[in-house]
Amino acid sequence: MAVFSDEQKIQILSDLVAIHSVNDNELAVATYLQQLLGEHGISAKLLPVAERRTNLVAEIGSGHPVLAVSGHMDVVSPGDVSQWQSEPFTLTERAGQLYGRGAADMKSGLAALVISLIELHAAGYPQHGTIRLMATVAEEVGETGSQVFYEQGAMKDVDALLIGEPTGYNLFSAHKGSMDVRLTSQGQVAHSSMPELGANAIDPLLAVLTQANQVFRHTDKENALLGKLAFNTTIFNGGNQVNSIPETATAEMNVRTIPEFDNAAVRAELTQLVDQQNQTGAQVRMDIYMDQWPVQEPQDNPLSNLAAKLGEPFAGQPIPKLPLPAVTDASNLLKDKGHQFPFIVFGPGNQTAHQVDEHVDRQMYLDFITLYQQLLPGYLNL
Repeated sequence: MAVFSDEQKIQILSDLVAIHSVNDNELAVATYLQQLLGEHGISAKLLPVAERRTNLVAEIGSGHPVLAVSGHMDVVSPGDVSQWQSEPFTLTERAGQLYGRGAADMKSGLAALVISLIELHAAGYPQHGTIRLMATVAEEVGETGSQVFYEQGAMKDVDALLIGEPTGYNLFSAHKGSMDVRLTSQGQVAHSSMPELGANAIDPLLAVLTQANQVFRHTDKENALLGKLAFNTTIFNGGNQVNSIPETATAEMNVRTIPEFDNAAVRAELTQLVDQQNQTGAQVRMDIYMDQWPVQEPQDNPLSNLAAKLGEPFAGQPIPKLPLPAVTDASNLLKDKGHQFPFIVFGPGNQTAHQVDEHVDRQMYLDFITLYQQLLPGYLNL
């Protein structure tokens, strides 16, 4: 079935890592993949989302069932490059590990999916059903690419979903949601010796945040798999001089939601707390600028069971089914799919995502290509 040698598979990953798609410029990644797929007889469409940010979709096979496979094309910043042992955007092999920004999260998973589609297509697979590749932009910040796919109806006819995020030999079918919230308070500047002439913008934010901590951190609502909701204020700014009453203040919070205390419930609670402060004369404005819902599909579903069976020989041990700490594009892609949908997160990688010296195991990357070529048509034939 092989079209590419191992060296060529490594080179494709190297080419992807070399593209600086740090929270932007996915167009270059999508164009590279479109050309690669086209060279092997697979038509891929570029779907613009914003300037230099373009989703990509490609299919092999025809008819139902439709198995969607997805990966994102953006990466996070490498940070202080002087801390890296090698150039972040040059894939570098050391002791069987492939180092580079995006090597784990998630250009290895994306490359493995693309190579698998090419080699399956060359061998005449799938003989039954469709495999649809959906490569997204802006997963790391905002998940706008998957939201656009959802709005365009790309998931309407999909019967199962695999996201190739870096899980290693673990399977995930549930994760918390994530909300990013900004509160902005407007006060009135005054000299600190005459505070009665002003309005301290910090005070109403402190009141809201104290009350919010009580509401969200002391709830008895809990998910058996995902645990409790998490609420944290992560950024706070206010004032510009120690002897002046602050005129403005802002606070930003991240909330990790669960089905039992979902995004709508969090929004309602925060809205009520803000309204209560504003009724006292405060001027607080709330902006929810990321709103990704929790996902919880059955741990035992036809796709996860097959993945566990096929993956065990590669892992050398049974593959556990776990809850995923991070949010994925599934928050958008699985909207309207109910809670009995075959879904897994399963891809090459480890916990070095977003870290200095991010890396993926060379053999794991190659093995996942083989594994995907067994899993994808295997699921369609169930």
